[in-house]
Amino acid sequence: MPKVLRILNRLNIGGPTLNVAYLSKYIDQHYQTKVITGIKESHEGSSAYVLDNLNIPYEYVPDMYRSINPSKDFRAFKYIQNTIKNYKPDIVHTHAAKAGVLGRLAAYHNPNRPKAILHTYHGNIFDGYFSPIKTKVFLAIERYLASISNAIIAISETQKYDLVNKYGIAPENKIHVIKLGFDLDKFSQNTEQKRLDFRKCYDIQEDEIVITITGRLAPIKNHYLFIQSLKILKEKNPSLKFKVFIVGDGELLDHITSTIREAEFDFCKYGDNNYKANIIFTSWRKDIDIINAGSDIIALTSLNEGTPVSIIEAMASQKGVICTNVGGVKDVVKDGYNGFVCEQEPNIFADKLNELIVNKELRCKIAENGKHFVLQNYTYSRLVKEMEDLYKFLLT
Repeated sequence: MPKVLRILNRLNIGGPTLNVAYLSKYIDQHYQTKVITGIKESHEGSSAYVLDNLNIPYEYVPDMYRSINPSKDFRAFKYIQNTIKNYKPDIVHTHAAKAGVLGRLAAYHNPNRPKAILHTYHGNIFDGYFSPIKTKVFLAIERYLASISNAIIAISETQKYDLVNKYGIAPENKIHVIKLGFDLDKFSQNTEQKRLDFRKCYDIQEDEIVITITGRLAPIKNHYLFIQSLKILKEKNPSLKFKVFIVGDGELLDHITSTIREAEFDFCKYGDNNYKANIIFTSWRKDIDIINAGSDIIALTSLNEGTPVSIIEAMASQKGVICTNVGGVKDVVKDGYNGFVCEQEPNIFADKLNELIVNKELRCKIAENGKHFVLQNYTYSRLVKEMEDLYKFLLT
């Protein structure tokens, strides 16, 4: 029975946890899987419930955090190295940046080196995160790590192109595209009742359009573009009736609320219960299917994105979507067909958002196309089958 050691950055809300969970739960039973993970930051929502609900055991790697800390990182590296030495996996599969660095080094420099070392890029840290000098250092490190990996997994064709041609991480024949996969059924179940419950809870009127954005309140998610666009939208079309939900939390909460005040919107922080406000912060929520059901439009304004999980879930919920043109967004959203893709310019974003709001027929058609697209391309059964095929290929 081949053994797989799956190493995850941390259990925060997002695609990597879901990817690890579905691969661990539904992979062919002839594989034995062990999951170890780093520790999330205090302001991040926990996704541990995803693994718990699927009865997937996991262990925390002491001292493995998102931020760089040489002494803690070294201790985490030694812990992973000992885990590999004792568990003797045939495959070590790392997910996201920190796990990819420590996990691959620990696997390669190990007396029980596995037969295959794989890494999945769920996004990248080469755009929008660090200074040019730091980025060059990280690129050099990633090129070395790719050289000691048997395979690199990109989650979109765009990401593969960038890894090969833009960043020079690895040759094309080493990078395999395996798109993310999700359990999307809940997003199309009992939607009418979920919508009624959500809108009643927040006292939303029938003629109010609900616009939702989900993600960490962090620079890379660029909520400022979203708020600027809302201000322009209100100025150009003051008769529009819309309510905004910001789902998530993070280090920029206070700064974002200050920006909202400057834009002359009122807002309700999590726990305030002032649901008459224009913009409502919900903090982290597990019931995204209910929030999506109650929404009409889902937005994404990121500076960088691997595969936009919130947008895939929005499409599965049959909602209109609007995104910035970054990373792997265009692999999911076909502009004008199943959503809108905009450049990072507030006026353009506001105009497209206005079109989605006022043109209900277009919004419904886009939403219908989006649902069909994601159900064809982003199920967990497809993800697991393609990963099993790659594992078999590497082991033989």
